[in-house]
Amino acid sequence: MTPPALDGLLAFPLTPFAEDLSLNLDAFAEHVESHVAAGAGALFVACGTGEFSSLAPEELAALLHTARDVVAGRVPVWVGAGGGAASARAGVAAAAAGGADGVLLLPPYLVSGPPRGLVDHVRYALGDTSVPVVVYHRSPGVFTAATARALLDLPSVVGLKDGYGDVDLMTRIVTAIRATDTDRARNFLFFNGLPTAEMSAKAYAAIGVARYSSAVHCFAPRIAHRFHRALTEGDTAVMDALLAGFYLPFVALRDETPGFAVSLVKAAARLRGDKVGPVRPPLGEPTRDQLDRLERIVDHGFSVLKGIEAA
Repeated sequence: MTPPALDGLLAFPLTPFAEDLSLNLDAFAEHVESHVAAGAGALFVACGTGEFSSLAPEELAALLHTARDVVAGRVPVWVGAGGGAASARAGVAAAAAGGADGVLLLPPYLVSGPPRGLVDHVRYALGDTSVPVVVYHRSPGVFTAATARALLDLPSVVGLKDGYGDVDLMTRIVTAIRATDTDRARNFLFFNGLPTAEMSAKAYAAIGVARYSSAVHCFAPRIAHRFHRALTEGDTAVMDALLAGFYLPFVALRDETPGFAVSLVKAAARLRGDKVGPVRPPLGEPTRDQLDRLERIVDHGFSVLKGIEAA
């Protein structure tokens, strides 16, 4: 399978809910359009930032259908699938039936197994589909270099996204796959999928993992794109200015409460005027003090960006 074109800054839209936590597809359509208008290279809907774990199968299908209608072919639309073996298999099949351009296969639910079991899980989830799949490498689905290389035997698997955060292990995985020295191995895609990936983007780019997804694109796409441009150009001064002036304070606040990798992003989008609504449990909302600090951090990030653009 020829790997899909997944270039530029990858966006992971939020999933808007009404106050009663029902799905708000009208707000989702507006949110998707804002990502495309801001220059996203591809959309990954109903994934981690989109609260995949809280969604019913029919909600996943509705989100994919809405995103495809709004995007109308302007950028690729991928969708999340995962959970237990049967759920993952059904999710991949539903994504293919719904016309998704690809699937992000999230790790198995609750249980873990031997290394070969993880590859078997991916194989079972794929079934007979031909839709491109990127496998999410994160707990409890952590690959070794050997098991990651075994993914090359599954034609639908076109890439690996790292949310585990072990640069040494990821270096081994990238090296093992590239060293296979086939067209498939040379074209295999690697992604940095850590929360607030800009924090680790320089380190991952150095080991050949330059693609990443930006949650910040959900509420501050201008900041996200400027950082991405600086990474592409090797502009360390701009990256460091944005890291010090925005990303580090944002991550410090994010780390105060479990689940804030999603909750804080959604709160920031609401502060910027997006109708994305609350998070579903077990995620929790920021306190008033945290919201006040979040607003100051985002405002300062735009001030830093203004200074960069004026230089």
